[in-house]
Amino acid sequence: MKERKGLVSMKGEPLILLGNELKVGDVAPDCEVVGKDLKLVSLSSFRGKVCIISSLPSLDTSVCNIMTRKFNEDAVALGGDVAVLAISMDLPFAQDRWCVAADVTNVETFSDHRSGAFGEAFGVLIKDLRLLARSVFILDREGVIRYIEIVDELSSEPDYEAALKAAKELV
Repeated sequence: MKERKGLVSMKGEPLILLGNELKVGDVAPDCEVVGKDLKLVSLSSFRGKVCIISSLPSLDTSVCNIMTRKFNEDAVALGGDVAVLAISMDLPFAQDRWCVAADVTNVETFSDHRSGAFGEAFGVLIKDLRLLARSVFILDREGVIRYIEIVDELSSEPDYEAALKAAKELV
């Protein structure tokens, strides 16, 4: 498995990411993640919609909380042709509990805890922590990656404005 060091850090300490290095224009890899009902969901099942995929370390951290709430608010204005997904290593039960407590209804949460397939396929699996790096991927209706941001410091937020602009251009 490919290792990449120094793309992201935690409190200034470089971390190693495992997996593929994707580029804008690549077809997004298809992989399965776990839904709230514990059933596997293939990312290709969202083809036909523009997808905002937000990968994050854990919903129970402050920046992930802010990030997911922000995308939840913005999802309303994007309409039904856009799917907003949040993927983390949190267990589906914890994700569901968090969504209920945060009143997040416009973002679909998925867990990568079983195999790390998403993290490896998208190149955002943090080797030593077995968490996902904070990142945003925008896919067009055919599943082609049109925008990528891998946030360089885990405690920083993504560029919401740039991500939303990229998504809106595809609708």
